[in-house]
Amino acid sequence: MLAQTPSKTGPEPQQIKHILIGSARDVRVTIYTLSSLGYGSVNEWSTPQPTGNPGEVISMLIRYLLLD
Repeated sequence: MLAQTPSKTGPEPQQIKHILIGSARDVRVTIYTLSSLGYGSVNEWSTPQPTGNPGEVISMLIRYLLLD
């Protein structure tokens, strides 16, 4: 089961981090594509930040995996 935020009761949630690295355009297109497929809203992704490599940014989405 996948949850947006950790629960305070039950099993300990495990963090899973989705990381996108690429051009600003490619990262943005991928975020919107995943959102259109129902996986993470655009607002759940971090603001793309420069990586230090020319023309490259990084953005991250954190989800929580609850194991039964």
